[in-house]
Amino acid sequence: MVATALAALSACGNPESATPPADKASVAGVTVEKDQALHDALPDSIRKSGTVRVATDVPYPPFEMFVKEGESQLTGLDYDLGQALGAKLGVTFAFTPQKFDGIVPAIQAGKFDAAMSAITDNKERQQVVDFVDYSQSGSGILVADKNPAKIATLDDLCGQKVAVQTATNQLDLLKSHQAACAKAGKGKIGIQTFPKDSDAQLALRSGKVVAQVLTKPAAGWVAKTADDGSTFDLVEDAQAPGGYNASPNGIAVTKELPELTDAIQKALQALIDDGTVTKIFDKYGVASIAVKEATKNAAVD
Repeated sequence: MVATALAALSACGNPESATPPADKASVAGVTVEKDQALHDALPDSIRKSGTVRVATDVPYPPFEMFVKEGESQLTGLDYDLGQALGAKLGVTFAFTPQKFDGIVPAIQAGKFDAAMSAITDNKERQQVVDFVDYSQSGSGILVADKNPAKIATLDDLCGQKVAVQTATNQLDLLKSHQAACAKAGKGKIGIQTFPKDSDAQLALRSGKVVAQVLTKPAAGWVAKTADDGSTFDLVEDAQAPGGYNASPNGIAVTKELPELTDAIQKALQALIDDGTVTKIFDKYGVASIAVKEATKNAAVD
C-alpha cells in the first residue's frame, strides 16, 4: 500500500477488538508471555491506559481482514502480530478501522498511537512518524498447482503468457523486464492485463497463462487459501525472498512517544528470536517476507 497519507483526517470510532491486557496470549499456536522489563520501558501514558491505539485499513488480505463480512471482528497478519506484541508488552493493541489516507494524519492528531496496515516505510512518511519494520515485500509469482511450467525466477517468464492486473507496479515490473528477456535472447513476456486480480487468477486456472504476477503477500495468501491450497503455488526465488523490488513495511508510531517505538522494536525482535513471527507469517502463507532483524526507519529513499 503506497498511497501518500496526506488527506484530511477521517472520523475515528472506539477501538475495535479491545480486550483487557493479559500476562500471556495464544497467537498462531504460540503462547506469548509478558516481558516485565519491556512493559516497564513503555511510556507512562501507555502503561496507565493499558492500551496502544492502533489504526488499520480493512480489508487488505492477508494483512488485515474481517473474520466475517459485515461484522467488526478482525483477523489477519497485522492483527495477529499486534496481539503478540501486546502480549509481550503486557498491554492491549486495540485496532480501529481507518481509511488508509487518513491514518498518518490521525496519528499526528493524537487519535492513534500507532498503525499496522502494511504501510510502506519511506523517507516522506518518516518525517512525521517513526517505523518499526517487520516485513520486506514486493511482487511475487503465482503459478498453477505443482508449477507445471517450472517457473523459478522472473527470467522464466520470458516467452510465456503472464497475467497481471492493469495499472499496477507489477505491470510496470513486467514491462521493465522485457529488456532483460531480449538481452538473454529469449522471447518477450506475453503480458495479459486484467481489471482485477481475481480475473487474472481465472486466466491462470484455465491455463490461458502460466503465471500471474501480483504482490507477494497476496500471492502467498491466494496459494494458501484458494480451494484449501490445492489450486495455486507461490514461486519462491531465493534471490528475492521478499519478492521483486521489495520495500520495507513498518509499524508506524507517533513521534510523540519514542519510548513506545523502542519498546515495540525490542518486543518484535524477541518475537523474531523465539520463532513467533515466522509462525504468524507462515499462517498467512508469507513466511519469506518476514525480516530477521527488527529495524527502525529502514527505508533509505
